[in-house]
Amino acid sequence: METQIWKWSASDLAPAIRQRTISAREALLSCLERLDQINPYLNAVVDDLREDALIAADAADRAVKQKAPLGLLHGVPITVKINVDFAGRATTNGVVAFKNAIASGDSAVISNLRKAGAVIFGRTNVPCFSTRLFTDNDLYGRTFNPWDPGRTPGGSSGGAAAAVGTGIGAIGHGNDRAGSIRFPAYACGIFGFRPVPGRVPEYNPTNREERNLISQLTNTQGPLARCVADTKLAFSAMAQEDYRDPWWLPPLDRPNSAAPCRVGLFMDMPEGKTDAVVAEAIRKVGHWLEAAGYTVEEAAPPRFAEAAHLFWDLLMSEERAASEKEMAASTKGIEMYGDEAVKRNRRGTLAYAEALTYENYIKGVARRTTILREWLEFFERFPILIMPVSSQIPFVIDYDQRGDEIVRETHLALQPSIAVSLMGLPALTAPVMIHKGIPIGIQIVAGRFQEERCFAVGEIIERHSPVKTPIDPIRTKVTRSQSALV
Repeated sequence: METQIWKWSASDLAPAIRQRTISAREALLSCLERLDQINPYLNAVVDDLREDALIAADAADRAVKQKAPLGLLHGVPITVKINVDFAGRATTNGVVAFKNAIASGDSAVISNLRKAGAVIFGRTNVPCFSTRLFTDNDLYGRTFNPWDPGRTPGGSSGGAAAAVGTGIGAIGHGNDRAGSIRFPAYACGIFGFRPVPGRVPEYNPTNREERNLISQLTNTQGPLARCVADTKLAFSAMAQEDYRDPWWLPPLDRPNSAAPCRVGLFMDMPEGKTDAVVAEAIRKVGHWLEAAGYTVEEAAPPRFAEAAHLFWDLLMSEERAASEKEMAASTKGIEMYGDEAVKRNRRGTLAYAEALTYENYIKGVARRTTILREWLEFFERFPILIMPVSSQIPFVIDYDQRGDEIVRETHLALQPSIAVSLMGLPALTAPVMIHKGIPIGIQIVAGRFQEERCFAVGEIIERHSPVKTPIDPIRTKVTRSQSALV
């Protein structure tokens, strides 16, 4: 087994700690050494929790010696995203105005990770308000892509993806409303899982009001990891019940979900062209699955573009109508508290999205159900859909700062992620190949509560893919003056 413990998977770390082959303290110290070595080139972890983590690691080792009940991630060092409540720390969401917004308690997902025994040693960077595909903000600065510092590490879980991809923790926590787990995983060459909303409990004690309807229907917490086994393990740890989320859903028993089935390949976008290298990655996966006994053919999900546009129309209509109490997390809040980059991006998104009347908003929410029914009928015929995360390769940094038309271009590129979000379906990002020094991946989409199908296909891709992490990042800092904005 690899002697550099920071390279170990969580699936190797957890049993080794239980069996006292290594200690939780040894595992943590190795990850902290990697953090100190690599984070200056990435700026992925922006809240260092090592003092509390060392105490937690020692407590984990005592629990092992005392033969106490141990959780799924007992003693495993991980990072969490800085946009969820962590007791005693500020839930900044990358916003300067929120740097002193100290959480009185843990969010539901942090609570579950603690119950699972994870040792949380750092919190990872996000874009301001966690709303861009580019992880940069005026509070913490820019997070760099370890493969190519001139390209985005993704957003909004860009810090998590960059950390995991370079060995700063075996697992990263993220969340995904419009692709915020999947796109960073894609950009950084790792696995990222978006569960069905409700499978991982959602609750932040600092929330002044409940989230708006579309956020409740689309947002979810999930893991980023370097292998499928760790993705599954972390998902199981996160997905435990928490009474504070009344919409939490227990796992469903779906027999034969890992058996070969009919697979649809979707690469021809109705609006905009898919980059040739992204299409190549999808075809590669098709060949690998055929060799594994799957039946593969090209197929397009119904009303794809309509679903992608409807997401932004509904979401932006809700944000435009936000109340004073909701303002901090709305378009109005972004204009009041956001940095210039997020304001510019949000204005482009507002220009892209249709402003719905109340009547048309109600009709749009109902229309979502009609489209979802048609997608579920599609999954009866094709239980697995292989499609892009983005129809384009990861963007150069600050690409969204070039005007409203470019913001529109980024939204069209992310339509595969956006449509899946509105449908509330499970999706796993998997790296497939390397093109000119950067990873190219795809997303595996399945019907509702068919997570195991995603994981089974992900394991086949993992066996064939040449993309291996952790990697050492390119150690060349890119300054703001070198960004695509100027």
